[in-house]
Amino acid sequence: MLKVLVCVSGGGTNLQAIIDSVNNGTIRNTEIVGVISNNRNAYALERAAQNGIKAEVVSPKDYADREDFNKALLAAMDSYEPDLIVLAGFLVVIPKIVIEKYEGRIINIHPSLIPSFCGTGYYGLKVHVAALERGVKVTGATVHFVDAGTDTGPIILQKAVEVEAGDTPEVLQKRVMEQAEWKILPKAIDMIACGEVSYK
Repeated sequence: MLKVLVCVSGGGTNLQAIIDSVNNGTIRNTEIVGVISNNRNAYALERAAQNGIKAEVVSPKDYADREDFNKALLAAMDSYEPDLIVLAGFLVVIPKIVIEKYEGRIINIHPSLIPSFCGTGYYGLKVHVAALERGVKVTGATVHFVDAGTDTGPIILQKAVEVEAGDTPEVLQKRVMEQAEWKILPKAIDMIACGEVSYK
């Protein structure tokens, strides 16, 4: 069984997609061992509780400096002994010590077709604002392995979503989630669990 740790910051819709996919067998050979949030008000924590999944908060606000937080985050991750760490809307820069220890075992979902609208500063609604300002006709989502760069790791899956006339960033964000993110993130986890894809 692939032991998956999910890291979240907000509503946890991608977490829910993973939970549902494990429960209905779309994701095979996988167990969600825990959820970590940097935000104690994240609804994702409630989703974990409703499904009997252990969850905890590791917030930078609770530590004197970033180095202490980074160590605490790594210690929390280690406690679950995960085979795979899934960043499902985790708005924290992943510390170097985490990337080095878990190289090839961290994946992220990004709400654009990388290399468009990615990198530092492109997260959440900002990605969709930028896409609409640029006037693209197609956007989407990407699941990729995490490396030392921002959104630069090897791509696992991408799915395109059409931009429609009159879209607002919020409307586009919802469509990208429903048509792309909630489909390809579970699919990528299943592929890793079944040995169909690896980091290198």
